[in-house]
Amino acid sequence: MDQRKGTIDILGIPVDNVTMGDALSAFDGFLNGKSMAWIATPNAEIVSQASGDSSLAQLLMSADLVIPDGVGLLHASRMLGRPLRERVAGIDFAHCALKRCAANGVSVYFLGGRPGISEQAAANKMRDIPGLRIAGTHHGYFEQSDTASIVEAINESGAGFLCVALGFPKQERFLLENKNALHMKAGIGIGGSFDVWAGALKRAPKIFRSFGLEWLYRLGQEPSRIKRIATLPLFLVRVAAQKVSGA
Repeated sequence: MDQRKGTIDILGIPVDNVTMGDALSAFDGFLNGKSMAWIATPNAEIVSQASGDSSLAQLLMSADLVIPDGVGLLHASRMLGRPLRERVAGIDFAHCALKRCAANGVSVYFLGGRPGISEQAAANKMRDIPGLRIAGTHHGYFEQSDTASIVEAINESGAGFLCVALGFPKQERFLLENKNALHMKAGIGIGGSFDVWAGALKRAPKIFRSFGLEWLYRLGQEPSRIKRIATLPLFLVRVAAQKVSGA
């Protein structure tokens, strides 16, 4: 697509080398498209998982846009000598995309989170973004057998943009597997963003984000994340091996 500026291969996963502006330009193109495009927002942990599982790798490679959500990917790209231009945090990109939707009269559907979370996130976002219309919401605690009825409800809502917060890889699978059935312009997987938007979790202060320490702040709120964070040093070791091998 014209808005892309090339990709950076990190452990076999191509990540779009885009700035926030580039990514939003791509999103504008999606809103004018004839079929649904979907956006993946991987961080280092997700790329590490996908690099060891061909089905997960194919999942990410099927996305129309793969934005670098995570400072670990920036470090990895620098180690490889092909630095990504900037981190494009999924939660920030999604907020800006919602503003684009409000400006263009595109309504939005929120799918995911615990019961009540998507509704509160929607209420808060409509308060924060003048003109934003949330066409519908649904929690993320549903069975596979419920998928067809949920897709039908999303389509009946008339929404043009779908935000899915089911966690990796469930949200990506939902978007890919239902891409042809969904009457959307665009969809995005945004992990735990609804919890932040709903006020159930606090996002790291700007000082933490500016120094790439958002993970440390989240660890303080969710100590159970320690096992996930512990995989990141191994991720960088594997990236170093990729550089040595020239792959």
